[in-house]
Amino acid sequence: MKAMLPIAVFVVAYLGLGIVFEYGMGISQGFYQVPVVGVFLFALMVAVLQNRKLDFDSKIAIMAKGVGNPNIILMVLIFLCAGAFVGIVGRSSAESVAYFFLSVIPPEYSVVVMFVVAALVSLAMGTSVGTIALVSPIAIAVAQATGFSVPLTVGAVLGGAMFGDNLSFISDTTIAACQGQGCKMKDKFMMNIYYALPAAVVSAVVFALISVPSYGGGAVEHDFDMILMVPYVLVLALSIAGVNVFLSLLVGMVSGTAIMIGTGRMEAFDLMTNIGGGISGMFETSMVAITVAAIVALVIEYGGFEAVLEWIRKKFKNLRGGMAGIAVLVGIMNVSTANNTVAIVMANPLASTISEEYGIDRRESASILDTTSCVVQGIIPYGAQVLTALAAISAAGLQYSAFNILPYTIYPAMLMIALAIAVVFGFGRKAHKNN
Repeated sequence: MKAMLPIAVFVVAYLGLGIVFEYGMGISQGFYQVPVVGVFLFALMVAVLQNRKLDFDSKIAIMAKGVGNPNIILMVLIFLCAGAFVGIVGRSSAESVAYFFLSVIPPEYSVVVMFVVAALVSLAMGTSVGTIALVSPIAIAVAQATGFSVPLTVGAVLGGAMFGDNLSFISDTTIAACQGQGCKMKDKFMMNIYYALPAAVVSAVVFALISVPSYGGGAVEHDFDMILMVPYVLVLALSIAGVNVFLSLLVGMVSGTAIMIGTGRMEAFDLMTNIGGGISGMFETSMVAITVAAIVALVIEYGGFEAVLEWIRKKFKNLRGGMAGIAVLVGIMNVSTANNTVAIVMANPLASTISEEYGIDRRESASILDTTSCVVQGIIPYGAQVLTALAAISAAGLQYSAFNILPYTIYPAMLMIALAIAVVFGFGRKAHKNN
């Protein structure tokens, strides 16, 4: 287990600094002020200093082989292209989607609308944090106009955002899980939808049962322009149809450019600046993938993963047990790092080995990684999603704590139940075999 020291160092350093910043020093979103790449770099140094039997050049060669894995290279390229796409189309479409649905659905169902809107926006944008930042102010305005509880409407937004994050083709969690497990995004999506969609439907019904009786009258109205959703719809449709993700993103970028410039919403120079900003926004995630690949390569060489595998073999005996082992693995990583993408990247190599040993379909292992991380990320009070929601509430001049919102994070709870049922009864697996 000594070989696992670099990962333990990262967890202790990251979690420790996050707790000190967030709760000791009272820094807003303290966990996200910790330089995650810097902490991983420190953990990498620890790994390099281990195992004196190997010289430095040999360790460099091992790290280079790990970083040069085709899945790592492809993952980074998709991260950068997804960033460019979001940079082009921007995030102004979120308001249009929200106000469109609010204009056509009776206001007593506004909480359900907020859940659905957040799900669609996150599915299109591929970011739960970005979705929460954009839609939460609208949800707060809806709560104030209709008499609904603010934690309830914001909790609905948080749940919807996690739905989209789990399924979006341009979500960094989806990209990381699929590339790490070596499966197509379309196949992972089709596997995932068998339990994510029922969980979403049940959540929407629960939100309706909770909210409709407390409707106090009033509604929110605003102008909207649905043409801004066209690039997102194209990317989603092409990806589901099985078109290569790079080609899908290219179509989205071209259509987005035509719409943004053609409608006069953006000048060409500003568009180029936004593309650069979108790509830059993926730099940290890309560097995490590269640094983790280097650390994991050394840990594997030192025999660290074999010790973890042996523990999993003792605790989990069959196919379903292997799936549970993957879920536990990424769940622990997520609680420790408060970042679902980092958790998936760290868990990927070991999850891949577990899948081979237990005969788990790679589509299922990718789905379990992504889904479990989204469940955990949606319910930890120190995660970026909850903290972003609290920041939006604070900006509106209101005061609530994470524990006011967490009882209304209904979708992550439903998703956890649905995943457990799917693992036990193999719903997605049976559907794929039938197809």
